[in-house]
Amino acid sequence: MSKSQSALILIRQIIRATDLHDKQLSRVSGLTLPQLLTMQTLHEGGSMTIGLLAREMNLAQATVTSILDRLEKKLLVERLRDSHDKRKVWACLSETGTRLLANSPTSLQDLFISKFEAMEQWEQSMVITSLERVAGIINALDIDAAPVFDIGDLARSSMDGDKHD
Repeated sequence: MSKSQSALILIRQIIRATDLHDKQLSRVSGLTLPQLLTMQTLHEGGSMTIGLLAREMNLAQATVTSILDRLEKKLLVERLRDSHDKRKVWACLSETGTRLLANSPTSLQDLFISKFEAMEQWEQSMVITSLERVAGIINALDIDAAPVFDIGDLARSSMDGDKHD
C-alpha cells in the first residue's frame, strides 16, 4: 500500500470515528453534539446572552438560536429577557438540563483534548503542523470551522427535525 493510500485511510478513519461517536452520543443522550456542546458552554460559563454564547462557541448567532430553540422545546434551557434592557435575552441551563448534562457520556472532543493535552509540547506541535499540512493539501485552510467534531453542518435545516442541529 502506498503512503498516500495510508494517509487517506487514516483521514477516513478519523472521519468515520467522528461520525460513529456522534451517533452513539446522540443515541445515549437523545441530543446532538451541538446541543450538548451548547449546554456544556452554558454550564461552564453560566447564564449568558445569545451573542456571547455564539462567540464562546465560535458559531453564528443564528446557529446558536436554532440550537437553543430545540433545547428550549425539550425544557433543557431557559431564555430570559433582561430586566433592564428588554432587547437582551439570556440563556441558562434548566435544572433538567443540568441533570441531563451530568449524566451525558464524554464527547469525542473531551477525549481528544484530554489525550492531546497529556502529550509533550513538541508532540502537540508536531500533530498541529501535520494537520495544518493535511488541511493545506486538501485546500481546507480557509474553511471556517468551529472546534467541534461533527461531520454535518451545525445549522442543519429544520426539516431534519430534532435529530440534528
